[in-house]
Amino acid sequence: QGQLVESGGGLVQAGGSLRLSCAASGRTFSSYAMGWFRQAPGEERDLVAAITRSGRSTYYADSAKGRFTISRDNAKNTVYLQMNSLKPEDTAVYTCAAESEGRFPVRDPRDYDYWGQGTQVTVSS
Repeated sequence: QGQLVESGGGLVQAGGSLRLSCAASGRTFSSYAMGWFRQAPGEERDLVAAITRSGRSTYYADSAKGRFTISRDNAKNTVYLQMNSLKPEDTAVYTCAAESEGRFPVRDPRDYDYWGQGTQVTVSS
């Protein structure tokens, strides 16, 4: 699969929005289910959202439902996470990951095969 490179993180005020992108190298992006995880200091890495290979099905953690939207563009080898109505508790490092067996949704980080480097999201109150 190659590399996963995230972008779009930053500092935003509570109530604001950010759009994260995760660009994948290689020609087999559409064969991977994708997930966005986040990890705050001292916390475990948790699945925020996931999307199937085709993009027809999505999964959201309770904390993300109604505020976040995951999508993918297989022609551009990119998965997105649109985050609206951000809260200070959303502050974390957000990382995208690829799951090669196409299982969905996969919540355990150990079941993902490739990871990006992460992007920091900081929400100020």
